[in-house]
Amino acid sequence: MFPALIERGAGMDPLHLTTSRHNETLTVAVSGELDIATTELLRTHLLELLQEAGHRHKATLVIEVSKLSFIDAAGLGILVAAQNLALRQRTRLRIAGVPPGMKRLLRITGLDAHFS
Repeated sequence: MFPALIERGAGMDPLHLTTSRHNETLTVAVSGELDIATTELLRTHLLELLQEAGHRHKATLVIEVSKLSFIDAAGLGILVAAQNLALRQRTRLRIAGVPPGMKRLLRITGLDAHFS
């Protein structure tokens, strides 16, 4: 079992996704808590964005996570699955704004190399 990247506060922080498009870059800013209860929302959204990116020449998908207040193993799993799909369809995917706690967990699990 993976430790939480960022400890939960007293209240639940709902997941919010904000998407922007600039030239060939699709960016989704993720804020709130990404856990087993909210991963389906992100998974569905990332699949839609990857499908859109697949129709663009040299598209890049950026997942901006600086305002993520919590992530668990299910959340990490969604990011890994998105990266694997992006590699298969030759879409660049990068994760930006990684908070220190998440950087540490990515390093401990060996996933830091997966997302670089």
